[in-house]
Amino acid sequence: MKTALTIAGTDSSGGAGIQADIKTMTTLGVYAMSAITALTAQNTTGVTSIMEVTPEFLGKQLDSIFTDIYPDAVKIGMVSSAKLIEIISEKLRFYNAKNIVVDPVMVATSGSKLLKDDAIETLKNTLLRQAVLLTPNIPEASVLSGISIENELDMIKAAEIISNQFGCAVLCKGGHRVNDANDLLYYNHKFKWFRGEKINNENTHGTGCTLSSAIACGLAKGMDLETSIQMAKDYVSGALKAMLNLGKGIGPLNHMWNIYKEES
Repeated sequence: MKTALTIAGTDSSGGAGIQADIKTMTTLGVYAMSAITALTAQNTTGVTSIMEVTPEFLGKQLDSIFTDIYPDAVKIGMVSSAKLIEIISEKLRFYNAKNIVVDPVMVATSGSKLLKDDAIETLKNTLLRQAVLLTPNIPEASVLSGISIENELDMIKAAEIISNQFGCAVLCKGGHRVNDANDLLYYNHKFKWFRGEKINNENTHGTGCTLSSAIACGLAKGMDLETSIQMAKDYVSGALKAMLNLGKGIGPLNHMWNIYKEES
């Protein structure tokens, strides 16, 4: 069985973060492992508290994983401080980690910054340069590229800037007022659109985590980048179409849609 590692924070309500990543990897037939960067108290209505792990403890988690069950792919989600980013970068380089997918969680859908400036700079100088793929949304791609993104031509320009700067492939995720569900892949000085249908489901909590984890699963299984992305988009679309409705706020996806069909 192929293996994958997620490095991210928890979501106590199970919709995003480590929990979403593990569900995604498991249902896609990959053995999931995790290194936790922070514990969160959150649910579908929001986050009420965050408790970071120490850099030393995060390093010990990574040592334990890489010295025993070596991951075929690594997905990195939200890491909130420069010191944690540095230890992840150091360990991934030491163990020569492969197939690194980074979801650069820096800006909330509302536009609010989720990372301090020093952490963003550390991220740019370390993990983004180690990744095979970055999966920014529109606000994050705008921060990384330094340009305003208002349309699909801007998406192409931003993805090109980011790819050239960090030397990796970039999947610029649509939405955020630019389009409905079309994502742009830019790598090797070429681009490709992955067109998607807009699914009328407001319960989208954890969509970004799920997509990046699914892509990592494809890479772990030996799929090429384009095949991995298409598989991941199909998986997320199915999870949205399942119309799971839990919680009082923006609810989670149905990560298990491809395993069973609920009759009621």
